Amino acid sequence: MTRRPNFVILMPDQLRADAVGAFGNPHVRTPHLDALAARGTTFNQAYVQHPVCSPSRASMLTGWYPHTAGHRTLTHLLKEHEPNLLRILKDAGYHVTWAGARGDTFAPGVTEASVHEYGFSTMPTVGYGGDYPEGVWSRLFYRGLVPDDGRIDPDEAAIRSAERFLENPPEQPWVLFVPLVAPHCPFQIEEPWFSQIDRDALPDPAAPGDPAGEPRYMRAIRERYGIGEVTPEQWREVMATYYGMIARLDDQLGRVMGAVTEAGAADDTVTLFFADHGEYLGDYGLIEKWPSAMHDCITRDPLIISGGGFAGGQVSDAMVEMVDVLPTVLELAGAEAPHRHFGRSLVPLLNDPTAAHREYAFTEGGFTVEEEPQMERPGFPYDLKGALQHEDPELVGKAVAVRDKEWTYVWRLYEAPELYHRADDPQERVNLAGRAEHAATERRLHEAVLRWMVETADVIPLAPDPRLPQVALPAPGDR
Repeated sequence: MTRRPNFVILMPDQLRADAVGAFGNPHVRTPHLDALAARGTTFNQAYVQHPVCSPSRASMLTGWYPHTAGHRTLTHLLKEHEPNLLRILKDAGYHVTWAGARGDTFAPGVTEASVHEYGFSTMPTVGYGGDYPEGVWSRLFYRGLVPDDGRIDPDEAAIRSAERFLENPPEQPWVLFVPLVAPHCPFQIEEPWFSQIDRDALPDPAAPGDPAGEPRYMRAIRERYGIGEVTPEQWREVMATYYGMIARLDDQLGRVMGAVTEAGAADDTVTLFFADHGEYLGDYGLIEKWPSAMHDCITRDPLIISGGGFAGGQVSDAMVEMVDVLPTVLELAGAEAPHRHFGRSLVPLLNDPTAAHREYAFTEGGFTVEEEPQMERPGFPYDLKGALQHEDPELVGKAVAVRDKEWTYVWRLYEAPELYHRADDPQERVNLAGRAEHAATERRLHEAVLRWMVETADVIPLAPDPRLPQVALPAPGDR
């Protein structure tokens, strides 16, 4: 590649890594994602830095951890004075286009400063949501089959807008950012995707582990939502609909990739595919997500990077954090970050997937009890979730997870820690914390959390202030 590459960045919401064929799922149909992986590198151990949408996206776009600048909620977004990947690329000479209106990342004014084009060239004709089936289905966020009557939902409108952009892309290097909603709940999909998955062939979700070793929010959700007695058949129905949503997402990715090829830009374009977090999908008897959830199904990310002249069909098992996206893109773009960040470029892994990268990957979430007034107060069907957090804020207390290639350790502010040996317990159901035979491992990982928090607690602004600035005020007594 002789010129700076273009970038397609496609970011769905709430997509589990293990719900993609390239990451080992034999039930969902993702031929275009699988083909993208065959042309690029799949990162098997990539982890988000927060289990909820907006904080996770803010972390990816800044290379900062959520605690570094306080981006830990759905309503404290990136400000104009703060760096973000799209603005850095724009300032470096890229034409930056945001297809659609999803993202929940930028405070007022930041989108205008960060991209050249934004929104829909094809407008949606319908939103998401609506009436739910009777019974427990609404607490499973399940709507099921929706009509294929020509309506255009926001994701389809975003994809059509991306295709419109690619009909006549600019000459200069460009970035096409496409953040989508699916497969975020409500779980709903039209034909032919609704009937594509054989419900009877799906496995049951992971069963709950020892209740004495799990954080309290897990039992609280089951009881408050009334989903403790959901049958395996009901969970498989939710799972099949979720997989149908992913199949449609895969088809939409294929359309964007086809439009890149039609534009003659395939050889000059790097494609990044990743999500902001995962989904419980019945595992442990839970649904959706939780602000202090640290399980693998919530935090592991389906990161794929393809193009740029790198070899295809590569798989990296290195420990990766999603803050690594920013320096990776900037290195490929030949651009410099104007700020201190905590990402590490993945370019060495694109060249050699066995290269050394990180020893640990960290995820954080939750709040202090004193922050209860700042927690969200959502409406139906998220009302019960919000009520739990306000009634008992310790249920959503701050938590930090650290992972190496073998172990997961979770430190919680208001509850006992957790320790899981993923090599023997990949679903993280057996809490080994406190056992004498694992004391050395628990101590090592606890110290890793402490060191990480101290090293990344804040960043010094790059521009210094004068120590003794001139002050335009009268002296005492001279008024």
